[in-house]
Amino acid sequence: MVLSDHKKCPKSYGINDINGQQDEGTEEDHPSWKFWKKRRYVVATLAFFGFFNVYSLRVNLSIAIVAMTQDRYETLENGTKISLGPEFDWSNEMQGYILSSFFYGYITTQLLGGYFATKFGGKMIFGSGIAVTSALTVITPWLASASVYLLLAVRIIEGIFEGVTYPCIHAVWSKWAPPLERSRLATIAFSGSYVGTVVSMPACAYLANQFGWQSIFYVFGMLGLIWCGLWVAIVANSPEEDKKISLAELQYIETSLKETNRGNKELSIPWKAILSSGAVWAIVISHFSENWGFYTLLTQLPKYLKDIHDYDLKKSGFLSGLPYLVMAIMMQFSGHWADWFRVKGILTTTQVRKIFNCSGFIAQTVFMMGAAFWSDKIGTVFCLTLAVGLGAFAWAGFSVNHLDIAPQYASVLMGIGNTIATLPGIVSPILSGYVVSKPPQVHEWQIVFYISAAVYLFGAIIYGSLASGELQPWAIEKNEDSGVEKQDKNKGVENKTFTNDDEL
Repeated sequence: MVLSDHKKCPKSYGINDINGQQDEGTEEDHPSWKFWKKRRYVVATLAFFGFFNVYSLRVNLSIAIVAMTQDRYETLENGTKISLGPEFDWSNEMQGYILSSFFYGYITTQLLGGYFATKFGGKMIFGSGIAVTSALTVITPWLASASVYLLLAVRIIEGIFEGVTYPCIHAVWSKWAPPLERSRLATIAFSGSYVGTVVSMPACAYLANQFGWQSIFYVFGMLGLIWCGLWVAIVANSPEEDKKISLAELQYIETSLKETNRGNKELSIPWKAILSSGAVWAIVISHFSENWGFYTLLTQLPKYLKDIHDYDLKKSGFLSGLPYLVMAIMMQFSGHWADWFRVKGILTTTQVRKIFNCSGFIAQTVFMMGAAFWSDKIGTVFCLTLAVGLGAFAWAGFSVNHLDIAPQYASVLMGIGNTIATLPGIVSPILSGYVVSKPPQVHEWQIVFYISAAVYLFGAIIYGSLASGELQPWAIEKNEDSGVEKQDKNKGVENKTFTNDDEL
């Protein structure tokens, strides 16, 4: 089958089985909303919940640390209220180190995760990373009560195992995602990170108030372990290994991916070409820029709302999750819009990536500056919400771009990018801890917002100058027998115009 057949028969892919019988299910039989009928969307849905757990396990400490360090009070029989002090009397600097400790481990396994996923597939490495992190989360309360250094150690180890998750998911998409569906499938999965943040922040605040801060770690650790069981049982490494995939979907995926799915174990990674590529560094710097603002607010927003605007733990937990709710919603639209512009041939892949990425960063710059200047409670929350939420457009740019420029090396590229992009998670909380004094001042938090705005703007300039959506010369495979370069057949896929979006 070739894609030109689709033009002759827009209502069916015309795929026959080995015996010449029509496969009982075609792509057209399963419209988009019946995602469970399309195995690639089942994978995307489970990946969504995987990233939900990834971020629930990551951000739980941002809320828990507020409860762990706030003053406790006891009311005597005569009605007198006496202060018992905080359970953990950590300084701002120590809290900064605790919040950033996760990323000390996280940065070490990005490249390893990408490399091993390229060699062995992403399914088990992705699932194992979340499973170990979940198990360690369950025992975190006991370790924290024993010693702050044990808490630091377990967070570092959690980071080591969670560090493989983002690179591994690109190895999964290199097998499962047709070129014209890359944006939507990737953003469906990645949006789980922000939904996880949205749900976990108020949920953590509720659990801390009702059952104690320890319950935060027990609940989300167990949820992560349950998800791991489902991931292992349902998801296959590749479409051809999936026993429940229809013949129509299998052949559609294989045909659209063509040569990029072959022989990953035999790939020789062109490290020199990758590290000297402007297109790669455009992605890396954009990822760093997006993560700077994201991690700054992820770790500091609950403290900012409590210290400057005097929100209690429950309200600060809800409001801290609001920006990520907006981002999760916007990511669904941005991914579909990005693919729509490409499917209709309105914009090239390069134009789509640059427009979405740079417009997202510029909007984030504007609203981060707005948060610094607007001292009103509601106005500040509004600006910070949009400063994070509009980053969804940037994710339809740089986060999928690896699959455009070098699909067979996408997990390695994500590993490189996420290694550099983890630095904000280490540096930003520590820097904020030193910039913001005790008691905190408004102008100190303004400095934190100015820095984030400047980093966003820098990312927009670099990406707009260097990014590309085209297959890079070093990513074109060579014929093993003759050494002659083979043209990537996916480029032909992107130039086709389909008549029925449900069939993609």
